[in-house]
Amino acid sequence: MKRIFLLFICFFTLFSIVLPVSAFELGVRGYYWFPELSGVIRADDAGIVGTELDLEDDLGVDNKSYPIAEVFAGIGKHHLSFAFYNIDYDGDTVLTKDIYFNGELFQANERIVSSLEYDNYDAMYRYDLLDLENFLAGGSLGLVARMMVFDGSASITSATVTTKENFTAPIPMVGANFHVGILKDIIEARVLVTGIGYSDNTAFDGQAEISLTPFPFLDIHGGYRFLKIDVEENDVKFDVDNSGLYMALTVSF
Repeated sequence: MKRIFLLFICFFTLFSIVLPVSAFELGVRGYYWFPELSGVIRADDAGIVGTELDLEDDLGVDNKSYPIAEVFAGIGKHHLSFAFYNIDYDGDTVLTKDIYFNGELFQANERIVSSLEYDNYDAMYRYDLLDLENFLAGGSLGLVARMMVFDGSASITSATVTTKENFTAPIPMVGANFHVGILKDIIEARVLVTGIGYSDNTAFDGQAEISLTPFPFLDIHGGYRFLKIDVEENDVKFDVDNSGLYMALTVSF
């Protein structure tokens, strides 16, 4: 996990160094996301295929809201950002059926405590393909390349057994972003869509928001985000949807 974080930081620092100081854009952004969680998880081990477990119905996992931190930099048509968040879902339930998880058998009527915890590292490069800042209230259309890494663990504990499986899932994505001014330099709408499909893995992330700039260097924005991740890495199948509203504050220089 630390090596992944350091790799992203080194990449971001290198990007910052090669930019001319006079043209350098730098900012920080803080989100608070209120997503609803749905999906399934499975952990295999020693040739034993695990049971696909519904996070809500089988494991009793509840929704959680959480913060996201982001830093960004840019010059001209080129923009780079790095975001990070950590989430820890917990469940407590009595099983209604026998299940296998990470090679261990948990029987019906057993009480189990489950945990799904992961860090998300999100590095994104944007290139402004079309810039309409001088047309009406302004707007732009850009291309996006992105690397998202999920690094975490899933575990189940009963009165007699505890088992845990770690996973790391790097997910490259491509897409587009669009923004249009509604009231020049004060209110604008933004859309960001990225995704990928390879082998049996798929990922999609879509965001739409409205931004208010009451003062220079300060943006207040809110919107809706849908994130779907369906990957199988390190003997763990991870098929999870997160969708919900978010609020954010941006300070840029």
